[in-house]
Amino acid sequence: MLLVRDELRRSATPGEHAISIGVFDGVHGGHRMLIRRMLAEGEARGLTGGVVTFHPHPISVLRPGTPVAYLESLERRVELIKDVGAEFVSVLQFTSELQQVSAADFTRLLVEDAGLRLLVVGADFRLGRGGEGTTEALAAIGEEQGFEVIPVSLMHDDQAGERVSSTRIRNALAAGEMEEVARLLGRPYAVRGPVLHGEERGRTIGFPTLNIGVSADRALPPNGVYVSRAHHGDRTYLAATNIGTNPTFTDRDERHFETYLLDFEGDLYGQIVSVELLSRLRDELKFDGVDALVAQMNQDVEATRAWFQ
Repeated sequence: MLLVRDELRRSATPGEHAISIGVFDGVHGGHRMLIRRMLAEGEARGLTGGVVTFHPHPISVLRPGTPVAYLESLERRVELIKDVGAEFVSVLQFTSELQQVSAADFTRLLVEDAGLRLLVVGADFRLGRGGEGTTEALAAIGEEQGFEVIPVSLMHDDQAGERVSSTRIRNALAAGEMEEVARLLGRPYAVRGPVLHGEERGRTIGFPTLNIGVSADRALPPNGVYVSRAHHGDRTYLAATNIGTNPTFTDRDERHFETYLLDFEGDLYGQIVSVELLSRLRDELKFDGVDALVAQMNQDVEATRAWFQ
């Protein structure tokens, strides 16, 4: 628990706080609604607001061997939470030791090391060993430790009448439904990473692409070609992105994330680029030769321009 206390003391700002707790993978519309409610309730009580989150995802400790694919990198998650208005974000390493901590012991840490006075969480939130800390149980603990608990009804999607959740977003992403993903996230799905040196085949056929480094634990849509928008510094480019294994050239299963910037000349090797995936154009295909591939890529570029028009 020493690591938890150190992180809380390092990251939490001085004073008394309203706090929300969760993984917040994706920081989707429901997450942002919860954080805004926490900030508003805190302001009404003269409290500033902070967020406590966990990494890695608790499921990787609770169910060892379960693969976890994140909708956002940890760094981007923290940025998005702060963009909503949280004064601080405490990232706690979720370990088997932390898994065994009781709800009362965990909230006591928050009271002593993060100034917890108001806890605002989803109505189905659970905390502590075995999920013992329901909102009702936490309210009773709060009476003893000096903090208030406000459970918030979870955000529902007006179109489907279902709860907005990271699971729903992952399912839409796995189906390549990028418009649905953007609607649930409240923004386009994006990948950010460095531009790496690749095979440079695209350059030889007139379509130089950015080979974006994507961590293995990021959730990606199916292999295929996507209408995209790329951001580098203060510049924005229309783009087409191919996610896949380049079956025309190789039989390897290694996936690549390659983005072609329309109307761009130069190279961005080593630079950090963010790419939004806006709409799926087609599956990744294996072509009989380079000429057929180039003809299809020209069609993809025209389809991309048409989508933006």
